[in-house]
Amino acid sequence: MLGLGAGAAAAVGLAGCGTGSHASPGGSHQAGGSGEPSPSGSSKAPAKPIGDGSTAYTGRQPHQPDAPVPLEPGQTPPQFVVFSWDGAGEVGNGLFPRFLDLAQEHGAHMTFFLSGLYLLPESKKRLYDPPNNPRGASDIGYLTDAHIKDTLKNVRRAWLDGHEIGTHFNGHFCGGSGTVGNWTPAQWRSEIDQAKSFVKEWRTNSGWTDLPSLPFDYDKELVGGRTPCLLGQDNLLPTARELGWRYDASSPGGRQVWPVKKDGIWDLPLQQIPFPGHSFEVLSMDYNILANQSVNSTKAPAHNYPGWREQATKAYISGFKRAYETNRAPFFVGNHFEEWNGGIYMDAVEQALKHIAREKEKGGDIRLVSFRQFTDWLDVQKPEVLAALRTVEVGQRPAGGWNAFLKDGTGTGTGRATGSANAA
Repeated sequence: MLGLGAGAAAAVGLAGCGTGSHASPGGSHQAGGSGEPSPSGSSKAPAKPIGDGSTAYTGRQPHQPDAPVPLEPGQTPPQFVVFSWDGAGEVGNGLFPRFLDLAQEHGAHMTFFLSGLYLLPESKKRLYDPPNNPRGASDIGYLTDAHIKDTLKNVRRAWLDGHEIGTHFNGHFCGGSGTVGNWTPAQWRSEIDQAKSFVKEWRTNSGWTDLPSLPFDYDKELVGGRTPCLLGQDNLLPTARELGWRYDASSPGGRQVWPVKKDGIWDLPLQQIPFPGHSFEVLSMDYNILANQSVNSTKAPAHNYPGWREQATKAYISGFKRAYETNRAPFFVGNHFEEWNGGIYMDAVEQALKHIAREKEKGGDIRLVSFRQFTDWLDVQKPEVLAALRTVEVGQRPAGGWNAFLKDGTGTGTGRATGSANAA
């Protein structure tokens, strides 16, 4: 993987931590048919409470795209873009609703990897028994009761707007003997069971009876996640497969190529993308751009912010452009609801999303989707077509265009030609 550049230590190339003031980068740390999100959605089916009423079955998720279909012979693949959020807690900075509003404005769907602890009151922290760590421990801390309520409100809206709710697990242990990188498959199962229980039993754990249920069955909703600091995927995957998960987004340093399955699960990694002004590439996540700009400091001198904001924006746009103009590999971006370095990374991802939306408005087949929606598309494609797409390398495009390459529906028609799209 590439973090601070060639030869950099892997640790600083990993994804950042948590949400809000609890996070410490470098420390130990989202009724179908329309595909257009609405402000806060509404379920047509009457809610059927599940368990203690923390969650409820409310029917088919609103605002989903039309059912995916296989690529037709000679058809150019769509350009998929997935914006995802680790932690997905609202801590009073307004970032969660800011990006829900942005998604609504541009017809985008996203994936929110919810940390289970963000729905567990700190007064009940001993309910959490993390593998290889003391009971109640957490490297991202616990939210205040008021912020848990805000998080519930925004998670509810996110699902009703058509976004996916995945998991970022719980305590975010990235260092020491208790790191998630050392957990066994059985320990990952314990962590997942607990993360789900904190979502499914927030009402019992909090005693709050005046708040609406989360409008989904989390046992069915949860089909993928991203591990803390992108560690531990090898031992997570056997458990994820047993649970029927469909994808995992924990691989670090992926290349901008079409994905493959690992252990029967789609491997959807963060990606190396061009980093303007440098000969090396950077991982497609806010924290990793920060690590390259301010060496893990979240409050660097403010005179750096304008240049860094522009650099981060151009990195995202360059990653999108390279895929869109060449091999059409899906483009994945990871984020945290953080105001690191004056909030410049939030500004950068907003500007990048707006740029991509403008390209979509020009008539390009660009789809701003969740990981679950992208997986839906992958699952209906012919295996031979996906295999052919994987042969088109980063920055390459098919010789003679996509019509020639996929003319018989298998991708066996022609070769490829190199073409760069690494514009900054």
